[in-house]
Amino acid sequence: MPKQPDADEGQEALDFADDLCAFIDASPSPFHAVATAADRLTAAGFTELDATADWPAKVGSAYVRRAGSLIAFVSPRRIAAGSGFRIVGAHTDSPNLRIKEQPDSGTAGWRQVLANPYGGPLLTSWLDRDLGLSGRVVCRARTGITEHLVLIDEPILRVPHLAIHLDRESVTSGLRPDPQRHLNPVWGTGSPPEAGQFLAFVADRLAVDPDDVLGIDLMTHVVGASTRIGIDGDLVSAPRLDNLCSTHAGVRALIDAAGSGSDRVMVLVLFDHEEVGSSSDRGAASTWLIQVLERVALAGGRDRAGFLRMLAGSACASSDMAHATHPNHPDRHEPNHWILPGAGPVLKVNHNLRYATDGRGAALFALACEEADVPLQRYVHRADLPCGSTIGPITASGLGVTTVDVGAPQLAMHSSRELMSAHDPHLLALALTAFLSPAG
Repeated sequence: MPKQPDADEGQEALDFADDLCAFIDASPSPFHAVATAADRLTAAGFTELDATADWPAKVGSAYVRRAGSLIAFVSPRRIAAGSGFRIVGAHTDSPNLRIKEQPDSGTAGWRQVLANPYGGPLLTSWLDRDLGLSGRVVCRARTGITEHLVLIDEPILRVPHLAIHLDRESVTSGLRPDPQRHLNPVWGTGSPPEAGQFLAFVADRLAVDPDDVLGIDLMTHVVGASTRIGIDGDLVSAPRLDNLCSTHAGVRALIDAAGSGSDRVMVLVLFDHEEVGSSSDRGAASTWLIQVLERVALAGGRDRAGFLRMLAGSACASSDMAHATHPNHPDRHEPNHWILPGAGPVLKVNHNLRYATDGRGAALFALACEEADVPLQRYVHRADLPCGSTIGPITASGLGVTTVDVGAPQLAMHSSRELMSAHDPHLLALALTAFLSPAG
């Protein structure tokens, strides 16, 4: 059974969980997650850098962002020979329904918006949910283009179930929504809207001319606050726990480790597009992280050879959520590797490298947990089930550094609303803080 924290530790963990809920509610899209993280880093004394400008020597604590991705770091004023990077990685995107380029549609007296599943959402969990709209639009400006964050945190959209009387087979065979035909939200009644009407509605909310909207990245999110639930208030019910729990923990860990005086460069990278393979200008498969790391090394007085030496002495913890053992489906889990709620971070191992963990990476994270006085659990997926993956293997192959995959346990991964113990987010953050700034 999980170790029971004392009263002070327990309250600290619950306060941390409440802060996670606030972070999630402020971050319905990857663009908002980056903005929320940037606000917290700025408040902690980090400076935002412009990737197109020269960076000062001895940059210290800083961050750079690219749309739905962010890289933050704490660097010594002069990087010593033999120093390396300690990196925590996570991702800002979550499965959802995204709005198509020409979204206006409707039939049978219902006005609809055309949507497309993003990533691998549990489709049935998006039915009969009140949905808002978030993301960004890119508009014409006097010189070039300008970006606007979109947040309509109101119940303006809904994807209705088909009544049981019209699909009795779903009781026995399960409901299988067709992604093309069955997931287009309703947003009103009447004749089908004219082309451009929905985007005109969005433009009106932003106080911009609809004709100036040149590009969109719009998505739905479940309306309703993240919260602690359960008879003892020790559960977190929230959307996007995968993977904003890790994003939040990483931000808190870097801020907490910033004053450690470590001679290593401590890095937090928050990638977009993990749920769809990471192949983008700001995903884990891009060269963006290694570009930023080299610029940090150069600003700290290292040359190209020195930068490559730093990589050789570096390590990365890829933090993504883990599967807690499901109480209603224990047979879907490896019998000798059950994962319990409130029992600490999860070390994730897959011998076919769907996770990047090897023995050395496992040891480094185990030591971090020992330093943080945090229990560690070890997860292996059933051999007869396909295993998901993370940014871990992609980052490991792109940087050539030891990488370990870890996370906090949860239920209902990829549902529109997920569940976890309220004690695990804090335990994950403590472990990541120790990983960033290890003793010795």
